[in-house]
Order: sequence, then C-alpha cells, then structure tokens
Amino acid sequence: MKIVTETITIDEIKKMATNLFGDMVKAVVDVEKGIIAVDAELHSDIEALLLDNGSKQKDLWGINIYPEKGQDEFVEFDSMINLRPSQGNRSRGVEDKALRSKIIGIVAKKVK
Repeated sequence: MKIVTETITIDEIKKMATNLFGDMVKAVVDVEKGIIAVDAELHSDIEALLLDNGSKQKDLWGINIYPEKGQDEFVEFDSMINLRPSQGNRSRGVEDKALRSKIIGIVAKKVK
C-alpha cells in the first residue's frame, strides 16, 4: 500500500495492477486532504492505512483505477466503504455529482 501525497505515474499504477488484479488498482481518496492511497486487495485495508495517518472516515471514498482505459473509464466508483446512508450515499458508488468531480480532479492531479 502506498499513500500518494505528491504524484504517482501511470506506469507505477500499471505495475501495481498486474501484481494483484491484472487490469485495476484499488484506491481510496481523501477528499479533504486531497490525497490518495493505492494498492491493496481491499479498499478497507487502504481506508485503515489512511485513518492511521490522520484521515477522517467521512472524507474517504473508494475507487478503482483502470490504467489502460480511457478518460471516461479510468476511474470506477465501486466500493463497499462508500455505503454511507448517514452521509446520504446508499450505494457502493458515489451518488453526489460534485463529490465525484472532486474525486476525479484529485486523481487527475496525483496520477500522471
């Protein structure tokens, strides 16, 4: 697992993908701190890493990154950690459009 505070290359993401899932890397985005953490079998493992490093659970959202896919399919919003009825999110996706845009923006800044 790796916390990305600066940037990570597409090539690094591709290598991580081949090591675990083949075409995808699980990641968690901290929308308040503007950072991501990547590369674990479960989003919850990455979530725990970020929580141990001072993130707040309400700010963490799980995504999948597909480094070989185009811009529209590069980020997939699908994670059990996103199920948060108390925050108005009742699915494994991210239902709020503004929040999805913020997450995509953070990923675009961190993955080069």
